[in-house]
Amino acid sequence: MKALNKLIILGMVLTFCVIVLVGCKTNKVDTSTTPPTVENENEVAADPTTDPTTDVSEEDPDDNSTDSEVIKQGTIKKDGNVILKELAFVYNDNTVTIYDVVDDEKLEGILGTAVEIKSHTYAIDDGLNMDPLIGFTEKQYVFNGLEIRTIKAPEDDKFYIFQILITDTKYATIRNIKVGDTVTKLKSVYPEGNMSGNGAPNEEDQYIYLPVNYVDGMIFHVKDEVIGNISMYKLLY
Repeated sequence: MKALNKLIILGMVLTFCVIVLVGCKTNKVDTSTTPPTVENENEVAADPTTDPTTDVSEEDPDDNSTDSEVIKQGTIKKDGNVILKELAFVYNDNTVTIYDVVDDEKLEGILGTAVEIKSHTYAIDDGLNMDPLIGFTEKQYVFNGLEIRTIKAPEDDKFYIFQILITDTKYATIRNIKVGDTVTKLKSVYPEGNMSGNGAPNEEDQYIYLPVNYVDGMIFHVKDEVIGNISMYKLLY
């Protein structure tokens, strides 16, 4: 009987020891599987396809391009040619420019009734020796203190201004230079120009504003240090 009791007690002790050992093993921390810190969690959660350095303003650089663009004098294109903007005169808040497309109604609507309108179509036997212009039609408008010459190609139905001659003070260039202004003022307003001669005070001379393309230009005829007339032109050939 005593032997049986000893076996039972021994079994209970062994069972208790096993339970304790299992419990200890279960509560042991495995450092190899330590969960990430808050910083690591943020890195894991981040989308690997997202570039954190991307600036939203750089995604579409053209969105605000028109807001920051500055338009400067002389840079606005006119029919694809920046230079033509300078070869113009102003009258009653209207601007007439070399290579404008015009007709009788348009010009007389701006400048009033023409004193004279002449037209000529160049031909091989017209005695003018203008072979490159054969078939072209020129139309000339004469106003008080102003002459405008236009040209039309044979296959075209539009007349383009190719020459302007100003002899009256009521017509100003786009930079507000007029017949009667002094050479001193002219040089300060058109510093790009040059005198074709020596510019002696009591002699006639020409102050030439010639853009870099050498095709379009403006000539100020000067006498006694004063502008006598202004000519604007576009070479035809």
